[in-house]
Amino acid sequence: MPMKKNLSIAYFGTPEFAASQLEAILKAGYKVAVVVTIPDKPAGRGRKIQYSDVKKTALEYGLPILQPEKLKDPVFIEQLASYQANLFIVVAFRMLPAVVWQMPEQGTFNLHASLLPQYRGAAPINFAIINGETETGLTTFFLNEEIDKGAVIMREKVAIRPDETAGELHDELMLLGNKVVVETIKKIENGDVQALPQDELLENQTLKPAPKISKEFCNVDWSRDCQTVYNHIRGLSPYPAAHTQLQSESGEIIDMKLYATEIESCIPNVAPGTVVTDNKKYLKIALSDGFIHLKQVQQAGKKAMSVTDFLRGTQLIGTWKTASEREK
Repeated sequence: MPMKKNLSIAYFGTPEFAASQLEAILKAGYKVAVVVTIPDKPAGRGRKIQYSDVKKTALEYGLPILQPEKLKDPVFIEQLASYQANLFIVVAFRMLPAVVWQMPEQGTFNLHASLLPQYRGAAPINFAIINGETETGLTTFFLNEEIDKGAVIMREKVAIRPDETAGELHDELMLLGNKVVVETIKKIENGDVQALPQDELLENQTLKPAPKISKEFCNVDWSRDCQTVYNHIRGLSPYPAAHTQLQSESGEIIDMKLYATEIESCIPNVAPGTVVTDNKKYLKIALSDGFIHLKQVQQAGKKAMSVTDFLRGTQLIGTWKTASEREK
């Protein structure tokens, strides 16, 4: 595809989600003058140096790469300016200082995985599902001084299935993002942008945030109702994953992550937090309005597996409860 000449792009991103958008921009024929991503870092047991997904894509296409430790570093600022890009695009990256996002004449826009102004923050995909939303989407907006509060260029809605996980929604939005980012660039290229302040999109809504997810937040609260717990688990699946502990009467503890569950609506004849199993095919945990059936789990130090495989190797003899409920 012939290269389009009136835009030169500096692209900022890190994970797979951002790498997909970078490739879409290149396939659409736009010039990416430079890619900015995080520094390489050791990961895993072998502590081998790992590249970000965006860096891997940039290397495949032979693009110049900058990996600053600090975004206000004068050396980095000078290097970035030397590429003379007139449009900056940010997808799943750190907050840019004003000296960076104010640099290009066509502005700097961000792709955010929610329908702004809802779900501003680091984990919009997770919290849309955790809160039981039936739709979410993507927004492109121009950066300003406040996080995720700039004027909106485009919004694209997506329905959320009742059983959809955060991982599945991530992949759906990633593919849709390819289209949205390219269409946003075209609007800027053609001078067809009518950016709308986010205050005009509020419509008397109560704003719901999407902050960074803490380790403590991943712990399942079994005192809540089935739908809330079910949404919490699927909203954290597969990453960072909901977490719980099962504890026997003798004090033995099993740590596990929960990836897939199902709801059984009923009035249980056991206390919330009680583990019920036949030690063969099912493992379920009582709540006030039913049971949560565990379908795919990962015991600490082991691989993810079906609950039948888990029960094949671990027999829960005697009375077990979730550790949080046993402590009450």
